[in-house]
Amino acid sequence: MTRKPYNEASRTFDTDLIYTKAFEAERPRLVRVAYAMLGSLADADARIRREQYVGTWLPEPMVEDIDSMDPAEKVALDESVSMALMVVLERLTSAERTAFLLHDVFALSYDEIAKVLGRSTVAVRQLASRARQHVERGRPRFTPTYEEQYQLVNAFAVACLEGDLERLIALLDPEVVWRGDGGGKVSTLQQAEYGASSVAFGILQFTQRAPHYVRIALVNGVPGIVLKDADGLLTVVSLTVSKGRIIAIDAIRNPDKLSNIEP
Repeated sequence: MTRKPYNEASRTFDTDLIYTKAFEAERPRLVRVAYAMLGSLADADARIRREQYVGTWLPEPMVEDIDSMDPAEKVALDESVSMALMVVLERLTSAERTAFLLHDVFALSYDEIAKVLGRSTVAVRQLASRARQHVERGRPRFTPTYEEQYQLVNAFAVACLEGDLERLIALLDPEVVWRGDGGGKVSTLQQAEYGASSVAFGILQFTQRAPHYVRIALVNGVPGIVLKDADGLLTVVSLTVSKGRIIAIDAIRNPDKLSNIEP
């Protein structure tokens, strides 16, 4: 047998290919880690400072084609990037958010996180514990199935399009909250609205002009709505559902957060 000469360039190419494949396999998880940390799909340098933001701040929505979800994945919803979780995470300190996400969502050990944060393991445990308490208070107690979420989103869209106030109120939790993010660039709610009757009436006023285009899409891992109005402005609507009712409606209209979304 003739031994082939050692080829350093070939070895390097093979190694790079292995690393590339490994990275691509982990890409969805890594994107979710970065997104959960920053609340944006852009890099850290593009993140808008919250204290300078005009109006209510909501995370940049992660929108995907609803047909892209594997049928097997429809059994459970992806809570790691849900809008409800993202809104709660924004209220935490950077250290609390990092400790919670890396441990509770992405399963790193406290020792590993301590190295990342440059703190003791005990301190990291305390950070994660405080964050966990905030998250538990802010997230839905009863997570719906994919089908339950889809049916409620579809019913919500139909009620809005048909202007059915009574039907819309029936879909909403009595203490539902409606938030809008326009970034001071487009018209939206100036502050959060609460209560089924008030929210339903306000939403129907907002949608009284028939939208140019409406579709159900995956918004932060769960069925939501993408619509374009008669003026060509996009709105992405995330609905948080618990116990068969909609408990939160988050409408992102800031064009800076929707530039990569296909209508």
